[in-house]
Amino acid sequence: MRRIYWGRFLSLLCWLPGVALADAFEQGLGTLWEVLWHQSGTPTRIVRWENDIRVRFRGVDVETHREHSMEALRAVTAEAGIKLIDVTNLPEAEQAANATIEILADNQLEDNQPCVTYLDFRNETRIDSATVQMRSRDAWRCDYHEAMHVMGVRGHPAGQTVLSYFPWKIDGLLPLDRVMLRAWYSSRMAGGMTPFEALPVLADQLIATAADRAAAIKARDQFFAATVQQMNAYANGQGDIPAVVKRSGKATAEGIRYGRSEMSYFLGVAYLEGATVQRDATQAVRWLERAATMGNRGAQAKLGAFR
Repeated sequence: MRRIYWGRFLSLLCWLPGVALADAFEQGLGTLWEVLWHQSGTPTRIVRWENDIRVRFRGVDVETHREHSMEALRAVTAEAGIKLIDVTNLPEAEQAANATIEILADNQLEDNQPCVTYLDFRNETRIDSATVQMRSRDAWRCDYHEAMHVMGVRGHPAGQTVLSYFPWKIDGLLPLDRVMLRAWYSSRMAGGMTPFEALPVLADQLIATAADRAAAIKARDQFFAATVQQMNAYANGQGDIPAVVKRSGKATAEGIRYGRSEMSYFLGVAYLEGATVQRDATQAVRWLERAATMGNRGAQAKLGAFR
């Protein structure tokens, strides 16, 4: 079915090149925005590695899966420009490693979550260590998905990426995955960036791949305006919740409340710094005050410094 659908999509591109390519670019922007949301349904800050990744393998059937898992890790680290070292066979592997790939028995974990990645960071900026757990029978289809998470890309967007809940591909990176990684580890990106600070970096990396850059820039600006408008409504508790939150199997009422608090803070920072929107001190203070009244410590600190 997927191959048939893709063939029809390509046929459509041939018949309606301008419209279809514009739609595909906008869908790509939507995917890049959604990747900035955690599967709990909350928007996140950028986290990434600032040093080499030293990985060790443990568990059952390690030698069956090790090379394919390393292939996935080599693919993501190459795009990011991060050095990858396999320390599994070193005598002090446990102490040397800052990333662990654990292959579990097939009766472990849940059927609806056969693989999972845990990122450890003392503050939401730099990844200190990572642990991946995968059931043996599911490791092959999980490798690239979890490798993206290892790099700090935490979202599960609906677009054409190995991170999707229903991925288009499981044995290699897709173009949008490469865009994400190149942007995530570019000199313009930094750990701790908010979604509105990160989105322009991601969008510009996507524009660099576009055939018609003028049209892509226009589409980007329209997408930014529509996204900010939607997030204004979401943070205010108005209208419908974003689709990325609806799709999340782990979204809760408390998570949505927290997400609205975070989004209020992120909007305040966006207006304060002119990230994705024009600078507007009045709007910045309004959103920071809203977030602060919801208990957001970042907003409280930012207001104290701003005043």
